[in-house]
Amino acid sequence: MRRNLRLLYVPQGFPAIDTGMTAALQQSVAEFRVAEAARMSEAAAHMRPDVVVVLNGLHVFPPNHLEQVAAIRALGIPTAIWFVDDPYLTDATAVIAPRYDVVFTAERTCVSLYHSVGCRHVYHLPVAADPQLFHPMRVPETYWTDVCFIGNAFWNRVELFDAIAPVLKNKRVFIAGHNWQRLANFAWLQPFIRDGWTPVPETVKYYNGAKIVINMHRTTEAYKDNRNGRNWPAESLNPRIFEMAACGAFQLTDWREELPEHFRVDAEGTVNPEIATFRSAEELAYKIEHYLRHDEERIRIAARGFRRTWRDHTFLRRVRLMLDILETIAIAR
Repeated sequence: MRRNLRLLYVPQGFPAIDTGMTAALQQSVAEFRVAEAARMSEAAAHMRPDVVVVLNGLHVFPPNHLEQVAAIRALGIPTAIWFVDDPYLTDATAVIAPRYDVVFTAERTCVSLYHSVGCRHVYHLPVAADPQLFHPMRVPETYWTDVCFIGNAFWNRVELFDAIAPVLKNKRVFIAGHNWQRLANFAWLQPFIRDGWTPVPETVKYYNGAKIVINMHRTTEAYKDNRNGRNWPAESLNPRIFEMAACGAFQLTDWREELPEHFRVDAEGTVNPEIATFRSAEELAYKIEHYLRHDEERIRIAARGFRRTWRDHTFLRRVRLMLDILETIAIAR
């Protein structure tokens, strides 16, 4: 059901999230427009929406971003922002957040952070998957692998892959992202590594072609590739968990405290798990070998995770929650 709202949306420039949010908002409000970050105050003055929703306020946003937000609020138009990179860039987001009327964060621990810097309306809103982008498909043999990982080489990931290199070196493996030359075992794994960005359509193909996709959240420490001077902790999930599951891919993901709230995990005694996890390099190495030998078990877990994601973890579901909150606190006119 469409809300009787006129909404202006300002994307962040990341297709995997922007495309899903755009489609979900189009389906959810009476009138919807997209504005470039560099011209959002101009677009708001022209449209006069009921609310402006901004994704992240980072990356592609210009130096006068906060001046534009102030100009929009001066017109009497409420503003909301959804931070989807928390807590890794909180040095910046803690400055940005108080300039908005409503703050959504993908990291539940950051709710108290934004309250502490003066934000009145702060809500945890998990990330999600876009089923139009991330979905099952048949792929050519060139995308078939035993183990796949797509992401940048943050230092905790480097540690992990150095530790499991002996398990990987005799398998069909695909690793893609920046900075993988950091590996101590780079010489072993170099034949499997593609340096640089992998476009979303290619990522989807690799997820669909892999027997196992590894998900490893980045570390939160301020000095390790982050702008998180407060060393704010992380408990919530990254988008990849939902994106992999939406493809019907089997994944092994590192543990996050919020994980059991979204999926049934493969803990001892769990009936019909929807996702498989690891807490150490040793456990990951063991489970790679185990699940490569047990095809039926692996496929069943992936199928359950797929069904759960398409039912509960799409951007359409998240947008409905966002709009419920905006209406509840009387932001929408």
